[in-house]
Amino acid sequence: MTTTKKNKFRWNAGYYIKEGFLSIFTHGLMSFATVCMIVACLLIMGTFSLVAVDIEHNLAKLQDENEFLAYLDEDLSEEEALALQSTIEAIPNVSSASFISRDEAWESYIENKDSALFSSMDSSVLRDRYSIHVDDIELLEETVEAVSELPEVVNYYAAFEVANGLISARNVAVAIAVILIAVLFLISLFIISNTIKLATFTRRDEIAIMKMCGATNRFIRWPFVVEGLLLGLAGAAIAFFLQWGIYSLIENAVAGGGLLSVFELLRFDQLWPVVLAVFGASGLAIGALGSALAIRKFLQV
Repeated sequence: MTTTKKNKFRWNAGYYIKEGFLSIFTHGLMSFATVCMIVACLLIMGTFSLVAVDIEHNLAKLQDENEFLAYLDEDLSEEEALALQSTIEAIPNVSSASFISRDEAWESYIENKDSALFSSMDSSVLRDRYSIHVDDIELLEETVEAVSELPEVVNYYAAFEVANGLISARNVAVAIAVILIAVLFLISLFIISNTIKLATFTRRDEIAIMKMCGATNRFIRWPFVVEGLLLGLAGAAIAFFLQWGIYSLIENAVAGGGLLSVFELLRFDQLWPVVLAVFGASGLAIGALGSALAIRKFLQV
């Protein structure tokens, strides 16, 4: 690239930024309306996204707590039963295995029951067992089958219905979130495009004169695109801080107790870098694409 072309490019880039920035204040009312629409759209998308993230987090917690029990042969001594732990934990998809003696199981069983009803019984009616957690709940059935094939294991208990329900709930939550975010992004783009188009309509004569004077489409288009980028960035910044405040209020309300206290929200200080990046990228994309789509019609002179 020659020095002349480089200087021309730098001058044009400066011109685009200057014109785009000045246009925001020249058409202040429409710029304000555009920023408000971007803020509203990003808040809606952000709220749905954060709800989906928190649902996924809570489903993952339930998955981590999911376990099954493997009952051991009663002829095994406690030492032999304890030695089985390393064998079980070596099975693929087993994250941990905790030994529960028959005495511990008996104490847990009668803890919340009427002891008088079981006064004639003792822990000998129960078996030693292992409480086994898995890494991937979707492989629960295969893992249970692998553990049950051990000669020392005589029976097992696994809540397959609960596991399948968690998997279905997670898949549905993710699918709904993806669809809603995609639809809301398209709706946002449409609304922003039409909002910017209204602003551009007031400048159609200016665009027509520039075209008649020989200005290229790129020369006319880029100030509008820069204007859209700046409006999108401003909307993203405002939406981010509003989302922060709204999420913090909801977080405090959930932490305050009630039925929702069983639902654990991720703290915003864990989420803000991702939220800021997504809001920034979405705001820039919506602003730039909205401006480019809005001005396309007026360039056809």
